[in-house]
Amino acid sequence: MKFYVANDHAGFSIKSDVIKILKEKDCEIVDLGATSCERVDYPDFAHTLCEAVLKDNESFGILICGSGIGMSMAANRHKGIRAALCHDAYTAKMARAHNNANVLCFGERISGLGVIESMIDAWINESFEGGRHAARVKKIEIRDGC
Repeated sequence: MKFYVANDHAGFSIKSDVIKILKEKDCEIVDLGATSCERVDYPDFAHTLCEAVLKDNESFGILICGSGIGMSMAANRHKGIRAALCHDAYTAKMARAHNNANVLCFGERISGLGVIESMIDAWINESFEGGRHAARVKKIEIRDGC
C-alpha cells in the first residue's frame, strides 16, 4: 500500500512514529510535510495531500493535526476524497469497509500512539465491502460545488 502523509504543526510530533509504523508494515510512504512544529495552515497540507491521492488512485492518505477535525473538513472539500476522522480501530475499520474512505484523519492531541497504531492496522487490514454500501458511497459523489 502507498500512503501520502501530511500534518500541520500540531501533528508534527507524532508523524515520525506514524511513518515508522507504516514502514514496518511494508507500506510505501510519501511525506508531504510539515517539517517542524512551526505554525502552518492545515488546509494547505490537506489540499496538497488530496491532490496527490486523487492523481494516484491506488494510494491512501493520512492527515494529522491537533484534533483531526480541520484536516478532515479541508480534505472532504475535494470531489473523490472520502476522508474519515477516526478515533479508534473500529471507526477506522468501518470507514474502509462501509465508506470506502481513502484518507484517514486523526488528532495528535486526541489519540495516543497505541490507538493510532491500531487504527492503521485496521485500515490496512480492511477493504471496501461494496454491495449495499456502494450505492451510498456513490451518493456522496453526486454533489458538485467543491
